[in-house]
Amino acid sequence: MVSQFGSLGYTIMGKTADLTVVQKTINDTLHKEGKTQTFIAKEAGCSQSAVSKHVNRKLSGRKKCGRKRCTTNRENCSLMRIVKQNPFKDLSELHKEWTEAGVKASRATTRRRIKEFGYSCRIPLVKPLLNHRQRQRRLTWAKEKKNWTVAQWSKVLFSDESKFCISFGNQGPRVWRKGGEAHSPSCLNCCSCRPWEGVGVYDVWKNLCSLHC
Repeated sequence: MVSQFGSLGYTIMGKTADLTVVQKTINDTLHKEGKTQTFIAKEAGCSQSAVSKHVNRKLSGRKKCGRKRCTTNRENCSLMRIVKQNPFKDLSELHKEWTEAGVKASRATTRRRIKEFGYSCRIPLVKPLLNHRQRQRRLTWAKEKKNWTVAQWSKVLFSDESKFCISFGNQGPRVWRKGGEAHSPSCLNCCSCRPWEGVGVYDVWKNLCSLHC
């Protein structure tokens, strides 16, 4: 005779295999009904040893397989402190500082540990450093021009500046941050002057005016 549980056709599992939620429910239900462990094992589709361990609350699951991690939780936390203190350092610098503290790990391991904590290497948002006087002058200027007409704005000459870096990329330094931290003060690239001055940069100014000017 096939029972309501056995009719589901569960696959027989090994003695040290993990029990599914359904199998645990079957074990608990039949155990409360006073069924034997042999009967429960047959109905749940697992070994009698697994039923015995589950009933006695000793089933801890299958041991982890694979190579042991080369870093401890304490060492991983030390890496996270380094990243938080120096979010603008590149991977090589972070790896060097971490290994100098006595941790034996490769550069790839360093990247994986940083990724595991939710950090990603991103291009930071640029925030110009403005003091109170500069912010106040910009606000005053904007209020004065609030109600200007199109004719008044047509007499204004706008300019735009473009930078062409010939030594390296134009993206600048990157920052290690988590999702949603783009506007965090610690993740902003604050600059008060041209960051590429003196490293092979050509500045091109383009006047934006109407064609009839």
